[in-house]
Amino acid sequence: MTTGRLPRSYLYVPGNAPDKLGKALARGADALIVDLEDAVPPSGKDAARRAVAGWLRSGLETGGAELWVRVNGGGTGEDDVRALAGIPALTGLVLAKSEDAAHVAAAAGLLAALGDVTTLLMPLLETAGAILDVRDIARAPRVHRLQIGEVDLAADAGLDPGPDEAELAFARGMTVMASAAAGLRPPVGPVSVITSDAEALARSTDRVRRQGFVGRACIHPAQIPVVHEVFTPSAAELARAEDVLARYEAAAAAGSGVVLDAGGRLIDAAVIRLARRTLATAQPGPIITPK
Repeated sequence: MTTGRLPRSYLYVPGNAPDKLGKALARGADALIVDLEDAVPPSGKDAARRAVAGWLRSGLETGGAELWVRVNGGGTGEDDVRALAGIPALTGLVLAKSEDAAHVAAAAGLLAALGDVTTLLMPLLETAGAILDVRDIARAPRVHRLQIGEVDLAADAGLDPGPDEAELAFARGMTVMASAAAGLRPPVGPVSVITSDAEALARSTDRVRRQGFVGRACIHPAQIPVVHEVFTPSAAELARAEDVLARYEAAAAAGSGVVLDAGGRLIDAAVIRLARRTLATAQPGPIITPK
């Protein structure tokens, strides 16, 4: 798998708000998710779809930001995929309410049938069924990363999350483990409804980071600086990661199977993965291609 960039923030933007679309790329997020699902009423789906496709084709200056679109489920979702397939500026599609691997495979198959070989998929896990089937979903074609929709998930499972979000730990852990087992990038942290308390958002985001997520979905531009601070490695962390990789590469070039860090500790495959993850959140680079 190619080492590439791991966005720290994914900002949701309504697909039916041209004024917000026009400003979205100046908000500072590493990635945008233009929403054609919850943000758009049924009567506005067709117009929003055309507007978003036109926006993506308008020769955007992205500044390196990834561009994703959250598409609907069912027949409306198929119409979304058909309208967006093959647009060069599009990084990928967030698949709302991905219940099982068949849903993801159907989207991947439709993209292939339309001649699109580059668009990635990010299943959004919003039900108990999706969490229980997450391992199969993670292994479906074109899946780049996973994301949890915790508001819908909590409602579906009858959870009442408290301030420490302990009730969601099982679903988060399942998603992180399934991603690792499938060889995916770490999943994207879930949206938080905290928009005006920076300290509370930082605590929640650091918890998400410690649970194994990299980056977080945002619903308000005010969340971006906090999320970036949590997921941006310090200079010391970057230096350690660079040192680990340099030692590993030097040992590999010399044909040595034993690699030690500056403190004399063994460097194994897991340490290398974490070092690469650290560097990937700090620098731009290519994203991986679909499976």
